[in-house]
Amino acid sequence: MLEAEAIHIMREVAAEFERPALLFSGGKDSIVMLALAEKGVLAGPHPFPVMHVDTGHNFGEVLEFATGGSPSSASGWSWRSVQESIDAGRVTEETGRHASRTGCRP
Repeated sequence: MLEAEAIHIMREVAAEFERPALLFSGGKDSIVMLALAEKGVLAGPHPFPVMHVDTGHNFGEVLEFATGGSPSSASGWSWRSVQESIDAGRVTEETGRHASRTGCRP
């Protein structure tokens, strides 16, 4: 029941918003969300990209997975990274004492 409800919400978000994305850090919550997204779109095209939020504390395997270098990578998804967005000038990285990669601003 919860799985079906979560998939329904993801489909609604994909349908209602202009530029949705699934944020992925490689943690347990992100992995579950990606698995639900894959399960929910098996019959059709992937409706949104996956944005890898590189916290700066990732294991090499997470980076490999997020860049598509791993055989277990979620194939068919359009992967983007926060670093790519910073490099392209689409977002600005926070600075200061409590700066965080997860708090980048568009």
